Amino acid sequence: MNKKHETDFFDIFGTGHDRFGFPEGIHRVTAGHGGEAILICGSEKTALLDCGMAYCGDELVENLRQSLSGRTLDYILLSHSHYDHIGALPYVKRAYPEAVVYGAEKAQSILIRPGARQLMKDLGETARDKYEPGSQREIITDGLAVEKVIKEGDEISLGNEKFVVLETKGHTDCSLTFVLEPMGMMFASESTGILEKIDYVHTPILKSYEDAMESFEKCKAYGPKTIVLPHFGMIPEDFNETYWNFFEKEVENKRVYLRGLVKEGLSEDEIFRQYAAKYWDPIKEQEQPYEAFMINSKNIVKVLLKSLD
Repeated sequence: MNKKHETDFFDIFGTGHDRFGFPEGIHRVTAGHGGEAILICGSEKTALLDCGMAYCGDELVENLRQSLSGRTLDYILLSHSHYDHIGALPYVKRAYPEAVVYGAEKAQSILIRPGARQLMKDLGETARDKYEPGSQREIITDGLAVEKVIKEGDEISLGNEKFVVLETKGHTDCSLTFVLEPMGMMFASESTGILEKIDYVHTPILKSYEDAMESFEKCKAYGPKTIVLPHFGMIPEDFNETYWNFFEKEVENKRVYLRGLVKEGLSEDEIFRQYAAKYWDPIKEQEQPYEAFMINSKNIVKVLLKSLD
């Protein structure tokens, strides 16, 4: 199976912790860079949580076939509408046309827009050229659609198992968190952060500071046994509380940092340039192209500056 990294720069907790050491029936089917794709094989139904980038869609489908071992794919669950998480959806739908795509109402409305699909294509081509130089693979967008809208409190049955849906806006207005019960495994959205170092949580709040903090409080209060973080995998169970504390602390650290730049009299554009210089690290390109980082950083700065008003 095509694994994502030859060298795991996310070896944060040391060799004793396997961030993809999922219980039986849960498979990492990720292909290439970008967001993770996780297959959950329940007692009756199967579900794919996110799809990753388009440039490696064919490899993802092959990984799925191997892990499904002859079973059909019943559901595709979308955490949000960004290209690095759902770019490969058209490839999965082409291979499994009967699989029903679940997502937020906002994601459904976004994915019918020609402009949004063109942006997905453009960013997909940028990722292809970055991670697969010389490739002429076509980045397809037909099939990017939410077929069934889900919302807060909805449940998706897999048989003896079920997903509980939490709306967790902040990163986007369509961000969803899925909790697999009865095992208490929370597949968190980017609204509540991404662990990048043992003591640093990236806080990609692109749409709303207030929504992100509400999502944080909701997820923390849910009290999951296991947390699976986007772009990372599982964290140790004894690290859960520390993780939530790091997220809350880092959001406030960024607000304090930006407030200081405002006091210096810098323009928003100057503030953005300083923010980008402070938080960019070339190692991030293992997960996203620089162009995508810059787009996200502009939105983060805008949102956090607004929160200071």
